[in-house]
Amino acid sequence: MTRLAGKVALITGSGTGIGRATAQLMAAEGARVVVAELHAAAGEQTAQLIVQAGGEAIAITTDVTEPDSMQAAIDRAMQHYGALHVLHNNAGGSTNADNTVTEAPLEEFWRVIKLDLFGTFLGCRFGIPAIIRSGGGSVINMSSNVALMGIPGRDCYTAAKGGVAAMTRSMAVEFAPQKVRVNAIAPSATMTERVRKLVAGNAALDKLANSHLVGLIEPEDIANMAAFLASDESRMVTGHVYPVDSGVTIS
Repeated sequence: MTRLAGKVALITGSGTGIGRATAQLMAAEGARVVVAELHAAAGEQTAQLIVQAGGEAIAITTDVTEPDSMQAAIDRAMQHYGALHVLHNNAGGSTNADNTVTEAPLEEFWRVIKLDLFGTFLGCRFGIPAIIRSGGGSVINMSSNVALMGIPGRDCYTAAKGGVAAMTRSMAVEFAPQKVRVNAIAPSATMTERVRKLVAGNAALDKLANSHLVGLIEPEDIANMAAFLASDESRMVTGHVYPVDSGVTIS
């Protein structure tokens, strides 16, 4: 498994869940991994798991909503490994506070916009120049199936993830001449520990989980798509939003 041999990959929010699964898979595929995680202990644990499995990784405490923190993570990755070829803007998430546009707390709207949309913006702002200096590579953003279909009671998260999808297409056009590909993954409810709790407390999300055509989605399913988009197997793929949703968006 060496699809990513020679590549350096920085993954935000990789202390748990989808991010950890992706970091572990990319390391197993030969990448040197930068675990960029807000919670230092979780980030260190992910890096240790990779090293124990024979891979190479470092952990950097990173707040994707703060420009200086995101810039510092990119700079340290470049200093430590000498290059950056893959940027996976994975950090994000919704909460049970989300609701309709008429009922959602305003603070929840700004929370999710800052984390999911602005955090992705900052990752790209500082990461893309590093990828260009490294000779090109792949940016993988995290959108959601809520950006592709109507789901009630999720208007804050929908706004943020719809913005990520639109920004992905724009950046793909802008940076193709510099050999930077930009794509996004659009998961449906993925059975991380956090999402299991979220689904359990939300009737609309519980109905969504039950509508999956080929079974519930696990973090490894999203990691597999991310590894493909990071690899040279997808060298002709850019500007697209890929559902990994067990058929939810077509059912």
